[in-house]
Amino acid sequence: MSDLDSLNSPADLAALNSATKYPSIPTYHELDPKNGGLLETSTAFEGDVVLTEKVDGTNSRIVLLPDGDWFIGSREELLYARSDRVGNPALGIVNALKPLADRLQGTGTDHIQVFFLEVYGHKVGGAAKQYTVQGNVGYRLFDVACVLPDVLDWSREQISFWRENGGQRFCTEAALQRAADAESIDLTPRLGTVPADELPATVEGMHEWLLSALPGTHVALDEGAGGRAEGIVLRTTDRSVIAKARFQDYERTLKRRTQPARSR
Repeated sequence: MSDLDSLNSPADLAALNSATKYPSIPTYHELDPKNGGLLETSTAFEGDVVLTEKVDGTNSRIVLLPDGDWFIGSREELLYARSDRVGNPALGIVNALKPLADRLQGTGTDHIQVFFLEVYGHKVGGAAKQYTVQGNVGYRLFDVACVLPDVLDWSREQISFWRENGGQRFCTEAALQRAADAESIDLTPRLGTVPADELPATVEGMHEWLLSALPGTHVALDEGAGGRAEGIVLRTTDRSVIAKARFQDYERTLKRRTQPARSR
């Protein structure tokens, strides 16, 4: 199937779907499996760390094949294909991204290119009112990855393991900037770059740092929106290490710490 000639069968679409899903991203402070709170163990970064706003919408993707064919997907499934071969308007993703998919140029190489975007705003997730009160919907590009077609010949189990263990080839920060410029797509806001040794080590310190670094969202779609930001994504410039820090995780953890222990 590596020639991509049979991508209309259910089995082959399932392989494409799995190979182009966005992998799980760890939290900056480790999650406690017992209660979902944060532990004091933090992600180890080295060198410069790029800070970007984490937009609270729905994780989406445009899968661009070497011949110019494309698919639109949510985080978990493919929703739409060029020429209406697959159709599912879930979450407003297709309506938001179809004009972009129609104009993408790609790199013209023999690999599959995946554009990962956050669609947000009107009726998209529980935080919609933080971005719009006028019914607007937007999207921001946050990653681009390349997948070799040969991967689609593997079993679903092999593809899943490969994806969750760094198999996809993601753009570096510089390459991501070039891709966004070439395709005229707005990136998630860049908040700055800091040396790794300046990142807070403790949960409490990171919460204070988040409040200072991102007091409000940079991507509100209209005036009057709530303006609360979800958090920050941290990544090395080569994207070899990436983690997320969300306000709600830190607030929930710190609130739990101040509550009196329940008597047994």
